[in-house]
Amino acid sequence: MKKKITKSLTAVALVLSLLTACSSGGGAEPTVSPNSTSNQEKGSTASETKQPIKIEIVQDGTVQFPENDFIKKALLDKLNIDLTMTVEPTEYISKLNTRVAGGNFPDLMILDKNQAQKYSESGALLDFGPYMDKLPDYVSFLGEEELKKGLFQGEQYTLPKIAGKPTGTYWIRKDWLDALGLPMPTTIDELFKVAKAFTENDPDKNNKKDTFGITGTELNTFAPVFGAYGLVNSGSYLIKDNKLSNALYDPAMKDALAEVKRFIDAGVVDPEFLSNKTNVAKDKAFQGKFGIIYEGWSGIVKADAKKVWKDANPNTEWTQLGALTGPSEKSYVSGVEMAGWLQLLAVPKNMEKDPEKLNKILELINYVSTEEGNLLVSYGIKDEHFTIDNGKVTITDKGKAESGFTFVYQFTGRKDEKYLVAKFSEQAEYIEYELGLPRVGIADGYVVPPTGFNKADADRFVKEEFSEFLYGKKSLDQYDQFLKTLEDSFQYKMYTESVETQVKELGLIK
Repeated sequence: MKKKITKSLTAVALVLSLLTACSSGGGAEPTVSPNSTSNQEKGSTASETKQPIKIEIVQDGTVQFPENDFIKKALLDKLNIDLTMTVEPTEYISKLNTRVAGGNFPDLMILDKNQAQKYSESGALLDFGPYMDKLPDYVSFLGEEELKKGLFQGEQYTLPKIAGKPTGTYWIRKDWLDALGLPMPTTIDELFKVAKAFTENDPDKNNKKDTFGITGTELNTFAPVFGAYGLVNSGSYLIKDNKLSNALYDPAMKDALAEVKRFIDAGVVDPEFLSNKTNVAKDKAFQGKFGIIYEGWSGIVKADAKKVWKDANPNTEWTQLGALTGPSEKSYVSGVEMAGWLQLLAVPKNMEKDPEKLNKILELINYVSTEEGNLLVSYGIKDEHFTIDNGKVTITDKGKAESGFTFVYQFTGRKDEKYLVAKFSEQAEYIEYELGLPRVGIADGYVVPPTGFNKADADRFVKEEFSEFLYGKKSLDQYDQFLKTLEDSFQYKMYTESVETQVKELGLIK
C-alpha cells in the first residue's frame, strides 16, 4: 500500500467530470437525506427489503475464503446485504486506479492516506460528515478524537479503522547469557557488553568464532537504542509531554548515532543489517548466528516460528527485553505511529445517487462496530467458534480451525488488547508484555505533506546520510551540514512548517 501511485489521476478527473455532469442536471436524481432513516432500524434482525443489497468491498491483502463463508452468511441474515469481497494481494493501488479511471468504482474501498488524499482532492469521495448521525456505534467504538485521522481538506472524506497496537522489542538468547554467566542487560552499556560477548566468547560452545551480537531489519535493528535517547531512527515528528519535535533536530540525535556507530565499529552487528529485508534477519537468528534481534512476538513465538528455532536447536531460549535505560529521562522501546497503520474507509461520491445502497453501507459500518458485530467479524459465530465467560473470549477448536479469514471483515478494526490475547492464548504473556512497553508517539501519519514536498525522496536521503555517519564515511561533525542540505535541496522547512500547522489544527497538542 505504500507503493508509489503509477497511474495518472488525469483519467480519474475525466471520470469525475462525467459524474459531475450527470449529477448537475434537472435535480431529478435521487439523493440521500442525511436525516433519512435506514431501511433497517437498529436492533432488527432482518431488513424489509425483499432482495439483498449487493455491495462490493475492495481492499489490499491476502486471504483464502472458505467454501462456507459463515461471516458473509451472518451479515446477509442480519442486514440483508450480499457482500462481494475483492481482496487484492498485489498491485492493489494500481488496480484500483485503473478501475476508478474507467468509472468502475467499488461501493466501499479501504485506502491508505496517500491514496485517500489524491481521491479526495480530485472530488471522488463522499463526505461522510452529513451522515455521522447514522454511525453512533462506529463513533463510540472508534472515539471522537480518532475521527480526525479521516479528515482531508477539513472534511470527513474517510472513516478510519482502529489501528492495530504496536509490538516489537529486543529478543535475546537467554541460553547464551546463561552459558556465559551474563545478567540480562538493562542499559545500553550492558547491551554492548553482551553483544561483544556473544561475538567473541563462543556462546554456543561449538569452538568456532561464528556468532554475532545483534541483527535486525534496517535501522529498526537499533530502535531501542534510539529509544534510550528518547528518539526514533528517522525524521519523524514526535509528541512528548504535549510538545512537538522533529527527531532529526533533537540535540541528542548525534549522540544516538554515535552510540549505534560504537556497536558497528566493535564488529558485534550483522554487517548486512541495513539491507536486511522482511524475514532475512529472523532466519539468521534462528540459524544460531545472532543472539539479539529486534522483532515482534509473532515473529518469534507463534507456533510456526517457534518450531523453526526449536528444530534447529532444542536448547534455544529466546526472551524479551524491556526499554533500555539511557541518557534520556524517558526511555522507549521504539516509536509508535499515533495514527497507526492508517487504513481508511471511503465511498465514491456518486453513491449519493443510490440512497438505499448508501444507507446499507452505513448500516454495515455501524454494525461491525457494535459489540455483537465486532465479535462476529473477530471470532466467528458465538458458541460455535468462540465462547464468552465473564467477558473473557475463548476460541473453540472449531474457531481455531475455521476463523483464520475473518480479519478481512473487520472493516472498522478491532481492540487488539483483547483480540490478540484471545486469538493467541498460548502467546498471551508475550503479547501483553509487548503491548505494555513504552513507545514514543509519532505524529507523521496524521499529516498530509504539502504540495511540492516529496517525502519519499527526503526520507531516502535521511537513510542514506545516516548510513554514511554510521559507517564513518562522514563525520558526525558534518551533521549540521546534512540538515542544511535537507532543507535546501528537499524543501524540508516547508514540510516542518506544514506539520506544525496541521498538528495544532488537529488538536494533537494543546
